[in-house]
Amino acid sequence: MPELGDDDVKALLGAAKDAATNAHAPYSQYRVGAAIQAGDGRMFTGCNVENASYGLSICAERVAVFLAVAGNCRDFAAVGIVSANTAVPFPCGACRQVLAEFCSAEFKIYVAAENSLKTFQALTLGELLPNAFSL
Repeated sequence: MPELGDDDVKALLGAAKDAATNAHAPYSQYRVGAAIQAGDGRMFTGCNVENASYGLSICAERVAVFLAVAGNCRDFAAVGIVSANTAVPFPCGACRQVLAEFCSAEFKIYVAAENSLKTFQALTLGELLPNAFSL
């Protein structure tokens, strides 16, 4: 999969930022949005959804991936993740493993805080999850 250009990364992070506005985060106040771009150009977004029973909460990244899979998409180009806070939202271990189910170690992950989209960080899935579980 070729590298995304600057405009593509901006669009990805912009979609993630928009998705964060839909987050349900009454407990942590940590609103996160994710946008995953399919290989065919379609974009799927998700936001974190918290629950009073914390274990039932779900991260934005998994929402986006699961919506894509439900839309018959399993080929991904990159994911953008944006927090509505000042903290950069690196994916949790569960989200990294879900991405590893569908993506290679070279898969690009772009992360940024809402107030600093221009200074995003780009990492690969392999950097974030060097020894992913697989069957």
